[in-house]
Amino acid sequence: MTERTAALPRPELLQVADAVARDKGIDRDEVLDAMEQAIQKAGRSKYGHEHDIRAHIDRKNGEIQLSRHMEVVEEVENELTQLTVAQAQKKKPGITAGEFIVDPLPPIDFGRIAAQTAKQVIVQKVRDAERQRQFNEFKDRTGEIVNGLVKRVEFGNVVVDLGRAEALLRRDELIPRELFRTGDRVRAYIFDVRQEQRGPQIFLSRTHPQFMAKLFGQEVPEIYDGIIEIKAVARDPGSRAKIAVISRDSGIDPVGACVGMRGSRVQAVVAELQGEKIDIIQWSQDPATFIVNALAPAEVAKVVLDEEAHRIEVVVPNDQLSLAIGRRGQNVRLASQLTTWDIDILTEAEESERRTEEFRVRSRMFIDLLDVDDVIAHLLIAEGFSTVEEVAFVPLEDLTEIEGFDESVAAELQQRARTALEELDQRNDERRREMGVTDELAALEGLNSTMLVTLGEKGVKTLDDLGDLAGDELIEILGKDSMTPDEANAVIMAARAHWFEGEGEGA
Repeated sequence: MTERTAALPRPELLQVADAVARDKGIDRDEVLDAMEQAIQKAGRSKYGHEHDIRAHIDRKNGEIQLSRHMEVVEEVENELTQLTVAQAQKKKPGITAGEFIVDPLPPIDFGRIAAQTAKQVIVQKVRDAERQRQFNEFKDRTGEIVNGLVKRVEFGNVVVDLGRAEALLRRDELIPRELFRTGDRVRAYIFDVRQEQRGPQIFLSRTHPQFMAKLFGQEVPEIYDGIIEIKAVARDPGSRAKIAVISRDSGIDPVGACVGMRGSRVQAVVAELQGEKIDIIQWSQDPATFIVNALAPAEVAKVVLDEEAHRIEVVVPNDQLSLAIGRRGQNVRLASQLTTWDIDILTEAEESERRTEEFRVRSRMFIDLLDVDDVIAHLLIAEGFSTVEEVAFVPLEDLTEIEGFDESVAAELQQRARTALEELDQRNDERRREMGVTDELAALEGLNSTMLVTLGEKGVKTLDDLGDLAGDELIEILGKDSMTPDEANAVIMAARAHWFEGEGEGA
């Protein structure tokens, strides 16, 4: 078959491009670009893959133009795609390095294989463009609730048709015991949209805490309008959940608004979440009040906060213990997630017993180390003294203010406390040397002699041993009340300091 030397208008190409663009919801130019690449690939198959063959489709009449490009360079590295300035100027005077000599080629008469190849290229490029369109459309929709139809179920994972895209609802993002079949309607939360090797992936969830928060936003107009704010959510999907709310309008009860008339609003959310029980809680800026609210329906007798450790001790009446803890610890676990505080629950009897034991241990310590009778030991405890160090180093007037203590008694107590600490340090120092705890470790700021003995007993004897620990491991060895996480990390970084000595020298 003879090759045509002139390109002819091909309006049918533009019609095909328009149809594909409409069907796939992508730009017409992207379809035409894919066609150009397909024609270009077929051209290289005919004229040689090593040549720089390019195709262009006229956007107005569909005319296909095929051409070979030769780059003008100072020094030729590839004779098939490059030519020197001198060679180029014979063809086109005045041309300079960096420009191209363009030689038109006869239009291609597509054979069966070339046509099949071109079709594959077009299909792939259109698919890529469609995926990019999906990604661009959904990348900013993370955090939204969407409705779709179940397209298919694969190994428990649900593929959802969102109309203009497909999304994946993984088995672990489904509420326990719920089943979907092809054609079912499904409502879910977009928690991630990301580009992967196989294209953009839209990930849905029905177990995400924010799914419940967004459902309340749809059911409660005050949340949608911003009058009521959801401050925190904690879920045990399919079983129980807690949600903390606050009202910006003092005239509106946030809990009542979320419950709705006869529970209508909360019941609509419960029905969507397969019967998940929801506790709606008043949020408070005061941690103690918030935690007491979060443990509802259990009643709380008193709380003790440890702000440094971000831990709270909650004391409940004996008959409220099982309610406060909940089935399999569910109530206290959700309350902890909601408030972000670690919660320890004790009954009044347990707390009384523990305080009695603490009182007995502290009394015995003061009696033994300070050589005093139980009356003085009890007075010190009643005034809030819990360690010999506190007695040894508080201002003297803090001791003289105790009823029955004059200046001489206070001074004598401080002297005995300091003597006891010196003797303890001496014994501990001998003990740590026997165990092989190095002087370099002992010299670290933040570790006392008792801590050094404890570390030695656990096999931590050198700076390197201590440097290999994490902060929480150090606290676990020394005891949770020994130091804060920041203090533990500072001690470990000081132990590691010698690892980095001299690194900046000679730079």
